[in-house]
Amino acid sequence: MSLDARTRERRRVAARRERRRRQVRRRRATALAILAALLLGIVLIAASGGATHPPTPAHRTAAARPHPAAAPSQQQAALTRFAAAGKPIYCAGRGHRLVALTFDDGPGPYTRLALRKLQAAHAPATFFLVGKEIDAYPGLPAIERGVGPLGDHTYTHTELTTLDAATMQSEIARTQQRVATAAGTPPRLFRPPYGARNPAIDAEAKALGMVEILWDVDTRDSEGANYAGIAANVRHQVKPGSIVLMHENRGQTIRALDHVLNTLRHNQLTPVTVPELLAADPPTAAQLAAGPNGCGASAGKSAEGSSGA
Repeated sequence: MSLDARTRERRRVAARRERRRRQVRRRRATALAILAALLLGIVLIAASGGATHPPTPAHRTAAARPHPAAAPSQQQAALTRFAAAGKPIYCAGRGHRLVALTFDDGPGPYTRLALRKLQAAHAPATFFLVGKEIDAYPGLPAIERGVGPLGDHTYTHTELTTLDAATMQSEIARTQQRVATAAGTPPRLFRPPYGARNPAIDAEAKALGMVEILWDVDTRDSEGANYAGIAANVRHQVKPGSIVLMHENRGQTIRALDHVLNTLRHNQLTPVTVPELLAADPPTAAQLAAGPNGCGASAGKSAEGSSGA
């Protein structure tokens, strides 16, 4: 073999050795990267207490349920029991961190926006509808029913205590029928406008198989509170078992809704419907007997104007 041939052979051997060395280095680097990723995963799992599922998105925490959800049958049984008792309810028990958001005076032009916000937050609510507003927005009650139960809020939203017995009864019964036609099921809940009630009104709701629902947290949105004031009123008053009064036909209320939901999340309170609240954490006999004083001296009373609760 000539000198040139031997030189070329040595170069080829050297080139093959260099390629093998580079392959070995790449394999080692890949193995080290895989090992590092595995070690990092083990550390993260250990830090999270062994959980391997992804964290819950923040906007879903409003629907986090620290208690077993009340079955529909349990909710219906609670409604039947409280309707038979015939006493107005201002708040529920305090044993679970549950809150019922309620909206009066709908349906209306802001209803769809309110529903979108509630659905995005996975937050159910309860809607007390006015009969004449159903006539103006006949398609909305069935949509609202997909987010939460519907209630009777009279036909013309007049103060029932100022009416004769026949007119009062018509205001309530006519709306119960109107809601049933629009949504496919009769309402089991009733709320008198302005919280104005007396024994005759209580008896009429009972006769129609409805539970009379008042509130212990008034957002004052119907009195002109702006969105910051609405949020502050909830923040200062809400507690486990609260029933929160809002209005779905107020733009400032819809604007405040995100803040209200954030307040519930911050306080680890779960929004539920009124029937679920009554089934999961019912008011005590002492609360029912005390009326508004069972929740607080201001519960259920409002200084609202003619467009109030």
